[in-house]
Amino acid sequence: MASNISTREIHYTAKDGSSLIGYFAAPISETPVAGVIVAPEWWGRTEYTEQRARELAEQGYAALAIDMYGDKKVTDAASQANEWMTQTFQDPDTIVTRANAGLETLAAQPEVNPEQLAAIGFCYGGKVVLDLARSGAALKAVASFHGTLTPKAPAESGKIQAEILVLHGELDSMVTLDDVAQFKTEMDNAKVNYDVIVLGNAKHGFSNPLADERAKTNGVDLGYNASAEQQSLTAMYALLERNLS
Repeated sequence: MASNISTREIHYTAKDGSSLIGYFAAPISETPVAGVIVAPEWWGRTEYTEQRARELAEQGYAALAIDMYGDKKVTDAASQANEWMTQTFQDPDTIVTRANAGLETLAAQPEVNPEQLAAIGFCYGGKVVLDLARSGAALKAVASFHGTLTPKAPAESGKIQAEILVLHGELDSMVTLDDVAQFKTEMDNAKVNYDVIVLGNAKHGFSNPLADERAKTNGVDLGYNASAEQQSLTAMYALLERNLS
């Protein structure tokens, strides 16, 4: 269902005062369409995140690649990425505050149906969208790709509105299978509609074709897996179709 799309940058401000710059992509449509925020890996709002937003637009969804660090800062150095990410952990509200600013900005665009919203995230962005869902945000679907699963605070029964999908690499050394088991317990206790798909022979970062290069440059345990990428994207689009159609 490839569509002609339009793209633009959108400047917005979070309630913590941070100046953020999102990348918006939407199909050319006479009627508003469902909207999806795309939360980035710890590298920042990179071209990879923008590519995922464009792909969503080509499939008929409006998408906003959100900025979590401010001024669309990006890096390919793990030390810098870790520093920026850690800064967003210092105040326990920062992640949800900035993600919610992105969600509100997406919902306010004329191309978007504000009643049909979802969120996807990669790596650090997986934590971002899961914490946003845990906060009770008006989301119908949330997908985490090789995301951090540890919550700011455990999900409360009745608070998560979205169907949750976690896509996890079997060989992920940064987010372990024990972490996955704890996440499942958290979701079960909160009676959340969720699914976890563990992808065989896949490491952290499996969806990003640049993962091997970043692993070599930074000495971190990342790895791209084309099969896992395709399986995970297929599952994500099925999730969106179930909940946003």
